[in-house]
Order: sequence, then structure tokens, then C-alpha cells
Amino acid sequence: MHPAFSVIVFTTASGAGYGLLAWFALFSLSSPSWIDRPLALTTLIFGLALVCAGLGSSTLHLGRPERAWRALSQWRSSWLSREGVAAIVAFAPTGLLALCWMASPSPGVLAQVLALLTIPAALATTYCTAMIYGSLKTIRQWRHPLTVPNYFALSLLTGALLFSAMTRLFGTEALGVELAALVAGSAAFALKHFYWRGIDAPSRVSTAETATGLGRFGEVRLFEAPHTEENYLMREMGFAIARKHVAKLRLLTVLTLFVGPLVSTLLAMAVGGLFGTLFAVTAVVSAAVGVLAERWLFFAEAKHVVTLFYGAKAA
Repeated sequence: MHPAFSVIVFTTASGAGYGLLAWFALFSLSSPSWIDRPLALTTLIFGLALVCAGLGSSTLHLGRPERAWRALSQWRSSWLSREGVAAIVAFAPTGLLALCWMASPSPGVLAQVLALLTIPAALATTYCTAMIYGSLKTIRQWRHPLTVPNYFALSLLTGALLFSAMTRLFGTEALGVELAALVAGSAAFALKHFYWRGIDAPSRVSTAETATGLGRFGEVRLFEAPHTEENYLMREMGFAIARKHVAKLRLLTVLTLFVGPLVSTLLAMAVGGLFGTLFAVTAVVSAAVGVLAERWLFFAEAKHVVTLFYGAKAA
């Protein structure tokens, strides 16, 4: 599939935003003593800004962005529509939670209730985003049991790294947040490793023989090209990337999304102070590069079965 920059920004920015909001809500419930108003407001506003940036970017991929609101009406059958509805619903508890912190430095019970609602709202929206791709049977790289867990893990990883950096920038060293980043990063790396192994397995590849059911008679070949020139389907769904580039980008993803952030987080925990803050910020920057590379690969490696109609050997 063609890796559209707008969709890459949408999935990475909104994922990090929802992960950040979920971690803040969780820690504001479990460890509220070290969370003050400046940290709370900055975290909530930044998380909402990332979500808005992601959702705004997603409309740029539409043919008629001004009609994006119409997608909300198809929530019964479309995960894209459900994602939009869930995003709007998630704004309610999160926005009210921010207002509570604006009104009082110690919001109390109401803020706890809203934080409790923010966590499932953020996770539900992330799930809907993942299912936009995980529900497509025509793309085997996306119709994979680890697609949704990967989205959750990367959302929680990037959100935890952001929250860790913010706590240190505000003079707070929250060990629990950094431990959460280490756990989420380890889980995300394991899931990504097994996902890559899964999509590389030759047993799951579709070919012209399996698509037509004529493989028992021998090799199926294209008699004549369906088009004399490139069309939309070939541009959007026939994107191809060489295996040597895949290997390099996977290595880049591992180093910048998993190794770099996790090592930086460990160093931040070990040294503390100013250098600890610098390491925490370095972890965020490294993860930002890595998650963009990972998401670019997620689209570039996906092959739609329609490409078999245009002469592709496998999908």
C-alpha cells in the first residue's frame, strides 16, 4: 500500500496522544500526590493537541475533506466511522478533566471520575483506529492477530515516554511512569518481532493460483494486462518496496523505537537530575523517529490482493 504521510501522522500522533492521556489518567488515580496543576494541564492539553493533529491530518487523505463529517453516520458498519465517533466521545471526559484542573489545583472526586472515564475512552478509540486496518481481509499483512495488540503497545509506549519526559521537565521523577515505559517498550518489541515473523511466513501468501483456485492445474499467468497505463489502484495499492530496504528500515525501527528509548529511559533512571531529563527527552525524540519508520513500513509492506489482477506474483 502507498504510505500516505497524512495517514502516518494520523496513526502515530493520535496513538501517542491517547497513550499519554491514558497514562496520565491512570497515575492521577493511583499516585495523585506528585501530580500538580502545571503538570496536569500541560499533559492534558498536549495529549489533546496530538489527538487533534492526528485526526486533522487524517482528513487530508480524503478526496473531499470538507465532507469528512459524513463518515460519522456509518458507525454501524465502518471502523473508520466508529473511530471518529469514539474520538468525539473521548473528548468529553478528557476536556472536562482539563477544566477541573483549571478550576482547582486539587480537583477531587469529580476529576477522579473523569480520569476513570478517560482511560477506556482513549483505549477504545485506539482500538477502533487499529481495526480500520485489522478488519481488512484483503490485506493479509493487516489481517493479522497482532495488528491490534501492536497498535495498543506502541500507543502506550510513546505515551509513557512522553509522560516520563514531562514529569522530569516539571521537576518530578516518577519511577512508576518510567517502569511503565520499560514494560510497554519490551512488550511492543516482542509483539513487533512476532508480527514481522508472521507476515514473512510463506504459508500465508496469496498467489494467482490460490486466488483463482486453479493452482492444481499448474502456474496461472496473466494473459493480457487489464490496463494500458497506470491507474488509481495501481498507484495506491500496488506500492512495492525491495526486501533489502525492508531489512534496513526494520533495523532502524528496532534501534530508534525500542533500543534507543529503553536505554535512554534506563539511563534517566540511573543518573537523575538534569542529565536524567535530557535522557528522557532523547527517548521521546528517538521514539518519534522510530514510530514514523515503523508506521511507514506497516503501510509499505502491505499488499492488497487486487494487485494479483494486475500481474503481481504474490500478495
